[in-house]
Amino acid sequence: MKNRRDFLRNTLGLGAGLAAAPQLFAAPQNSGASMDMEHMGHATQRDSGAIVSVETPDLPQLPWRMVGGAKEFHLIAEPVKQELVPGKIVNLWGYNGSAPGPTIQVNQGDRVRVIVDNHLPEPTSMHWHGFEIPVDMDGAPGSSQDPIPPGGRFVYEFTLHQAGTFFYHSHMAMQEMMGMIGAFIMHPNRAYDPPVDKDFAIILQEYAILPNNPIPNSMNMEFNWLTFNGKAGPATTPLIVRLNDRVRLRLINLGMDHHPIHVHGHTFVVTGTEGGRQPKTTWGPKNTVLVGVAEAADVEFAANNPGDWMIHCHLPHHMMNQMSSVVGPMTRGNKGMTAGLDMEEGMGILREGHATSEDKGPSLGRGMGVGSTRDHTLGNGPLRPAQVNRSVDGMPGMQHERMQMAEPEVAKDANSVPGFPQDAFMEGPAMAMDKMVDKPENYGLRPGWSGFMQGMMTFLRVLPPDMYDKVMALREQQKGKPQPMQGMEHPHHG
Repeated sequence: MKNRRDFLRNTLGLGAGLAAAPQLFAAPQNSGASMDMEHMGHATQRDSGAIVSVETPDLPQLPWRMVGGAKEFHLIAEPVKQELVPGKIVNLWGYNGSAPGPTIQVNQGDRVRVIVDNHLPEPTSMHWHGFEIPVDMDGAPGSSQDPIPPGGRFVYEFTLHQAGTFFYHSHMAMQEMMGMIGAFIMHPNRAYDPPVDKDFAIILQEYAILPNNPIPNSMNMEFNWLTFNGKAGPATTPLIVRLNDRVRLRLINLGMDHHPIHVHGHTFVVTGTEGGRQPKTTWGPKNTVLVGVAEAADVEFAANNPGDWMIHCHLPHHMMNQMSSVVGPMTRGNKGMTAGLDMEEGMGILREGHATSEDKGPSLGRGMGVGSTRDHTLGNGPLRPAQVNRSVDGMPGMQHERMQMAEPEVAKDANSVPGFPQDAFMEGPAMAMDKMVDKPENYGLRPGWSGFMQGMMTFLRVLPPDMYDKVMALREQQKGKPQPMQGMEHPHHG
């Protein structure tokens, strides 16, 4: 028992005492006042023992105002256009212009009012996942309320006594698969022991989308786009922490798949679920946590190992974008097999015939995002630079960018090996797009990093103080700029 206590104390600083929650999340006293929790500075929170705002990279925070003794939020259910990676814009359904929707943060004990307007072409409802509230506010259509009709509105109001990581989502099943979910964080009255310096939330989702079709197939059971907070790697924004920060990750899953989320370089403990905080007696060391469907997991650790560490789902198919089935020893160069056009066959779900017949070729991922075709055959290896550039030239918003190409490193007799290639197309130098995903949080990453970052992947960047301050300064400079920064030098910090 002594060793266990020492481990937890050394890893998480369990000796820290409880601290009263500051006024950062308290309701403004004046009626009509509002609060923007998006710009709370890390420096004012560090080592204060205070409750810190939860960051949801790539997703906005939902503002509120105080009306009649309640924190009032406004959510609009509506179709949205979401850019998963540069050049891949898809039609989803979400809230307030994003999928997932904006993050809601409140205090334990708050009176909350959420006005939900339905701008969808069909009825919807809003369920507050895991909330212990009156049944008429639960959002179950047909049992606790009538569905909200197109153009309609429903006002939800309740008092919250819980604390932890929760979420809101449509209670129409197929609407969930179109992206309709958002994080709902209930901060405790007193800071958890130990308090953290950085607190992040990540929502896990998956979609089945053909390269030449911007609309997900919400009935499909094979998914080829996997996202963190609505972005697929390498477009995901890294989590930026200072060396020796205490960090909490809140992982939320609503989809059709379970996700084993793995953190490189650090050992964590699971401190909470979608039901709230867990007793310390249940904490034990882990580096991978299985986040089941409709579940959340809070993990905490000391970021005491400097470097750029990957966070990703460890299901192999979830570490790829727009992948297709590999059917036999497809070869490079001028050889190959005709790409099929049917979604099911292209994703490996064969209805008739055999996998190597002409009409059963992979339809996903053959043309760098511009769709499949029967006009020519393609191998499963990296395309030559000229082929890549021709494909990129036809993609909206990518005419002035080129993939970073390098000769593939393969054995001379690679084509004679059954099953080759596997990762040769989906990962590697052919897929690098560092400049296309340039942002302050990527400053200092190793050149070519983006070629190996796909699907449910992001970075935990544990930075020394000077690099941390540099990245945060770049982030401040970038605020309000509509376009990504161009030409920024990226020295690798080692």
